[in-house]
Amino acid sequence: MKVLLHLSALLISLLLLQAATAAIRASCTTRTAAITDAVSQVKVQVDKAFLDSRTRLKTAMSSETPTPRQLSEYLKHAKGRTRTAIRNGQVWEESLKRLRQKASLINITDPSLDLTSLSQEVGCGTPAPVVKCDLNSPYRTITGECNNRGKPALGAANRALARWLPAEYEDGLSLPFGWTPGKTRNGFPLPLAREVSNKIDSYLNEEGVLDQNTSLLFMQWGQIVDHDLDFAPNTEMGSSEYSKAQSDEDCIQGDNCFPIMFPPNDPKVKTQGKCMPFFRAGFVCPTPPYQSLAREQINALTSFLDASFVYSPEPSLASRLRNLSSPLGLMAVNQEVSDHGLPYLAYDSKKPSPCEFINTTARVPCFLAGDSRASEHILLATLHTLFLREHNRLARELKTLNPQWDGEKLYQEVRKILGAFMQIITFRDYLPIVLGDQMQKQIPPYQGYNESVDPRISNVFTFAFRFGHLEVPSTVSRLDDNYQPWGPESELPLHTLFFNTWRMVKDGGIDPLVRGLLAKKSKLMKQDKMMTGELRNKLFQPMHRIHGFDLAAINIQRGRDHGQPGYNSWRSFCDLSQPKTLEELKAVLKNERLAKELLSLYGTPDNIDIWVGATAEPLVERGRVGPLLACLLGKQFQKIRDGDRFWWENPGVFTKKQQDSLRKISFSRIVCDNTHITKVPQNPFQANSYPHGFVDCSAIDKLDLLPWASVEN
Repeated sequence: MKVLLHLSALLISLLLLQAATAAIRASCTTRTAAITDAVSQVKVQVDKAFLDSRTRLKTAMSSETPTPRQLSEYLKHAKGRTRTAIRNGQVWEESLKRLRQKASLINITDPSLDLTSLSQEVGCGTPAPVVKCDLNSPYRTITGECNNRGKPALGAANRALARWLPAEYEDGLSLPFGWTPGKTRNGFPLPLAREVSNKIDSYLNEEGVLDQNTSLLFMQWGQIVDHDLDFAPNTEMGSSEYSKAQSDEDCIQGDNCFPIMFPPNDPKVKTQGKCMPFFRAGFVCPTPPYQSLAREQINALTSFLDASFVYSPEPSLASRLRNLSSPLGLMAVNQEVSDHGLPYLAYDSKKPSPCEFINTTARVPCFLAGDSRASEHILLATLHTLFLREHNRLARELKTLNPQWDGEKLYQEVRKILGAFMQIITFRDYLPIVLGDQMQKQIPPYQGYNESVDPRISNVFTFAFRFGHLEVPSTVSRLDDNYQPWGPESELPLHTLFFNTWRMVKDGGIDPLVRGLLAKKSKLMKQDKMMTGELRNKLFQPMHRIHGFDLAAINIQRGRDHGQPGYNSWRSFCDLSQPKTLEELKAVLKNERLAKELLSLYGTPDNIDIWVGATAEPLVERGRVGPLLACLLGKQFQKIRDGDRFWWENPGVFTKKQQDSLRKISFSRIVCDNTHITKVPQNPFQANSYPHGFVDCSAIDKLDLLPWASVEN
């Protein structure tokens, strides 16, 4: 009898287990079906948004008068693998929102929502084909993959920026602070970004703003370094019923549209309406183990100083930039025009081109380069041109030295040398001026490659490095052979030179601009004269128009978009004091007026936006940034150096003799070798006044390429 009872109990247990298993299977199937359904619906919506965006941009660029928003959108438009990664991130976030609404989940980490299945359905793990690493290759991959042998994706393009502190969003997930009217941060409402710009960053008189110790090249080198390290293109509208045009014209906030509202008394209200359009930065899917689902912005570039602005981290573009018909490993150059016999960058064949509308008579297109922002400004395009010429010069010299090398070998060897140029000039000539007396403390001497160092660009660095925006003067000068004003328009307002390729191609070439970089001065970052009105009111202002963007307000709004922690959080991160009162803030800033102004805006130092607080600090001794920026910049550049397996000083990357040759390179030599300029300064980053400190090119060390001669010869 007992046996029968046991058998009955066992049978009932098995039936119950079967039923439970079936229920679980059914639940899983239902859940999987729900995920598939949600993702497929969102994909349709997001794909439409991306297609609409591309069509709208093309149409806008066909008009004779593109607006600042359209020019900005042209610059910040995602392409190739970056576009795929951003699209996946958007589909993931939208699908998650839908599933949460559908299931009325309260806890986002609820096990009933299978995040792994969601990621697989979206295609998060595969924004690009996985590279098979050749760990014996002496060359970097174009994408930055395989640098770290243990974690091949570390530092590669199209991954999330690193977080040194957790993201801080209004809803803990993705909404920036300042999104919801009436909602406070640390008990205080956030001021409008434009209001902060008006009260903290503005000044009227340009007198006495120039830095008596640094050349304009110092400012411009900072931008080229930044464009070698990070780029977060805009995302597209997602599920919102509003278009970007409505967001622009009607200042409607929603989805990825986060307009910068003007304060009521702002002069721009009369000329531009209620707001300046602003679209949120592209972001990527979260990665397992999903400890945080907070939005993470993309870095479309490699995190290494590798001259990717010359070569591109996007394989298809990298190939387009090359002259593959030549056995010399050359970069493609402009076939239509030249600079007194020296090459220009090739034109971007994509039509229409915003550069053509800056001067509708000249109609000179934008340039094609490794970074899509190359034509953003004439001085940036000038440096791109110098590096293109230097690549081709070195390739021809190496071919003479090694006739047996094929085009691929020549291309890779020169790419490696130009990467070393970027590293050496940045660490030897640029950073000591930035960090001053803090250089040795923040970036101690090189000890070799460390595989455990994370070289990724941090989210906060993309704001810290924007200190350079306060070093941009209001005009750009063009100088003749004797470093005197060149031509009838030798000094041009900065805002007339955005997307201005015609001034270079049809009005003097790059030599007058290069001389201006060498003999004119950067602006000095001053607490009472922060950002020139050329950037604060006229950014991307097309010719003869009154509309223009405010770069300071954009930096502030972008910090909120990225979920950046406030000023004191970063002071704490850097082991600096965290001012709480007016007296304490005054002591840190050494400026009572500025401390009072900031507190009247923010209520508490905790809320001060990172870019505002960091750039407001007095400069460190002999440096060009304050203590907080010295810490953040120093930490990042040390990681970039120590976490790079291909760093030029890492044994085995170059031979000892090659290293000795590379140590002699200089920006002045690049000028001598790639322009018609014959007199250059011995120290091009310091303020120079011709003829004092200038020497003949014959006095500047050349790069000796003999150590690259192959033993096969």
